[in-house]
Amino acid sequence: MNSLKTTSNNAPCPVLFVSHGAPTFAIEPGLLGPQLGTLGRSLEGVQALLVVSPHWQTRSVRVMSNPSPQTVHDFGGFPSALYQLHYPAKGSPDFAQMTLEQLNAAGIDATLDEGRGLDHGAWVQLMHLTPQADLPVFQVSLPLSYTTQDAFALGQAIAPLRQRGVMIVGSGSMTHNLSELQQPHAPAQVYAKAFSEWIKHAVLSRADHAIQHYRVEAPWAERAHPSEEHFLPLLVAMGAGEEQDQVEYLYGGIEYGVLSMDSFVWSHHAHESRISPL
Repeated sequence: MNSLKTTSNNAPCPVLFVSHGAPTFAIEPGLLGPQLGTLGRSLEGVQALLVVSPHWQTRSVRVMSNPSPQTVHDFGGFPSALYQLHYPAKGSPDFAQMTLEQLNAAGIDATLDEGRGLDHGAWVQLMHLTPQADLPVFQVSLPLSYTTQDAFALGQAIAPLRQRGVMIVGSGSMTHNLSELQQPHAPAQVYAKAFSEWIKHAVLSRADHAIQHYRVEAPWAERAHPSEEHFLPLLVAMGAGEEQDQVEYLYGGIEYGVLSMDSFVWSHHAHESRISPL
């Protein structure tokens, strides 16, 4: 483990919550893709990417230790071009082991998974963030039983990895009601806009408690998220943040009428060119 260095400037690596949208986001960058590209080009000191995705849910926490994870096309009915895409990033057994130890030290039972590949919740947005696939990528699973409080605690447990060169990525969706999906460029539904706006202001004002209780605090919460798995990665990202971080809002618009692509970055260095107007 001694070969894994801390970040060069002693500043922790950023944390990202990204709305990964539909799998077509990989080839249709929309409003968010270029912003992720700008973020990716600004990264300094990042040695690996840790992704928590709702598309890897398990009974207890698992940490991917596969040194050469395959690109998993875990979806159906999309254009054939998507199934030809591959994201050839290496894994990182060393960082996976470090993460396992960090989780266990925090009292979270976790095990390694040597066979896991990268689900689309991991690789779709990385096509824009780090298109050269030149950083190792590994995943931490999201337990099926997790609440918002559990997800926040998971983020807190892995937060120290930021000082060791790990950028933490919570990949989910600001809104996720697939039963109401419309055409790609359909007008945004009122409830999706209202919910996204409430979450945006809550995140930027550090209203952690309110977001952990969003089910009763936020407007249209149950309609925006009939199930919670795509919202929980936001809580992981929030838990991994620090008081010293500046929080940046990345406006992604609303696709298919109901899928908000809004995202956030926590870092010690703000980049004004990435911040969309409030």
